[in-house]
Amino acid sequence: MRVVIGEDSALFRHGLELLLRDAGHDVVAAVADAPALVEAVARETPDIAVVDIRMPPGGDDDGALAAARIRREHPGVAIMLLSQHVETRHTLDLVAAGGFGYLLKDRVLDVDDFLDSLRRVTAGGSALDPEVVAALVAGRRADPLGGLTAREREVLGLMAEGRTNAAIARRLWLTDRTVETHVRSILGKLGLPASDEDHRRVLAVLAYLRVHAGP
Repeated sequence: MRVVIGEDSALFRHGLELLLRDAGHDVVAAVADAPALVEAVARETPDIAVVDIRMPPGGDDDGALAAARIRREHPGVAIMLLSQHVETRHTLDLVAAGGFGYLLKDRVLDVDDFLDSLRRVTAGGSALDPEVVAALVAGRRADPLGGLTAREREVLGLMAEGRTNAAIARRLWLTDRTVETHVRSILGKLGLPASDEDHRRVLAVLAYLRVHAGP
C-alpha cells in the first residue's frame, strides 16, 4: 500500500517509516505538520494517511481537522489516526464513513497487530482502540438517539423487535430500498464502526434498548 505519514515527532515518524518499509509498503511522504499533510495527500493520492491527532501549527487537534478535510476532499483515502491519549472530537463522522482507524500510539508497539489494522482500514474496514470505543460510547450516553428522525426511530424500534428489513417495509408501507436507506442512516448517526452488518444492527438495537429501558 502507498502511505503518507503525518507526525511531528521526528523519532516516531522515522520509526513508522522504517516499520512500514520493512513490511513492504511504500511511504510516499512523511511530513511534520497538518498543512504539509493535506498537500502531500493531494499530491500523492495514497491508499492511506497515518495521522497524529496533535500536530503543528496549532499543536492541538490540527491532525484530526486535517484528517476530516482529507476525508471530504479525497474520500477514497483511508485514514488511521494515532494519539497519545484518547480524544474524540471530530471522530464520529470519520468512524461512520468506514476506511478509518484510531489507535493509541502504544498499540504500534505490537507491530503485527498494527500492520493488520492498517490493512483492514485500507480495505474499507475499521480499527478502533478499545479505549476509543469506550470514550465514544460514554460521550453519546446522554441521548444516543438524539440525531434520529421520527421515521428512523420507528424503524429502529421495529429492528429492536427482531424484524428484518423486508418485514419493516411491509409494516410501514415502504419499499425495501427505503428501509435499507433508513437503516444505513441510523447506523451512521449512531457512530457505529463499519463491520459486519448484523453486528452493527445488534449494537443499534442495544442503544435503543438502553434509552427505552427506563431507570
